[in-house]
Amino acid sequence: MRAVVQRVKKASVEVDGKVVGEIGQGFLVLLGVAHKDTKEDVDWMVEKVLNLRIFENEEGKFDRSLLDIDGDLLVVSQFTLYGDCSKGRRPSFSSAMEPHKAKELYDLFIAKAKERVKRVESGIFQAMMDVHLVNQGPVTLIIESP
Repeated sequence: MRAVVQRVKKASVEVDGKVVGEIGQGFLVLLGVAHKDTKEDVDWMVEKVLNLRIFENEEGKFDRSLLDIDGDLLVVSQFTLYGDCSKGRRPSFSSAMEPHKAKELYDLFIAKAKERVKRVESGIFQAMMDVHLVNQGPVTLIIESP
């Protein structure tokens, strides 16, 4: 499982010109699922993302997590995170999980996050989406489950 975590002032996702998810301060997470991922990877990734300390304390040091600041979470599926561009000119997505299985793990990630975060929004799985964000910092990290 691979996630691109962006610390945002605000973010939203649109499908066909309609906003389907919108948050204030928190994280925008672009989430990709690999063919080898399991429910244990979901558990690990949820814990890692929610407890990632990339919000500043009073001294300006990264010391607060999304949970600490009571931030929002916007999760957007993105199988292209598993695009392999090492050969040729067209990416291969052979490492990405097939869509119906990936959706189960994507939905599980969202459900587990909702157990601990007040506001969790999401895109629509497999839809063509427009993602808007104000990246605060900017702070962007890539996380991969073991």
